[in-house]
Amino acid sequence: MSGSREFVIEFYEDEAGDQPVKRWMREGLSATKRRALGKAMQHVLQAYGTAVCKTRYGRQLGAGLFEFRLDENLREIVHKYGGKLSEAGDEGDPVLLRVFCHAHGNKIILLLGGYDKGSSPGKRAQSQQIELARKRLRDWKSREQ
Repeated sequence: MSGSREFVIEFYEDEAGDQPVKRWMREGLSATKRRALGKAMQHVLQAYGTAVCKTRYGRQLGAGLFEFRLDENLREIVHKYGGKLSEAGDEGDPVLLRVFCHAHGNKIILLLGGYDKGSSPGKRAQSQQIELARKRLRDWKSREQ
């Protein structure tokens, strides 16, 4: 995988100015998971955009939505993409995250939702998060017109 960043990442923002994916990343993820996701988004999602769905890191969900999938630990990610490990000792813990995205404009990836599949592995939780991302996409599209 290349380290070039051809795609730009944007965060969905609701009418009140909240950016739920950014808030989830800051408040809902451990520092290790946040670092792992940041590195993976930088080196995989931004490099491949929707073509990430042709790799193990992505999956098309239909109706303009796709899923960015991360199922590695920070040690593996740093080994692949560079950077330094902290002294925290949790670099080997599994990172099983999903981020729901929409591509638009000139190589822009809109982040609509995300969740920690390791904490909520059930299909019901995933379905709820996908539906929430679809609702945000509809909201975003209605305000873009």
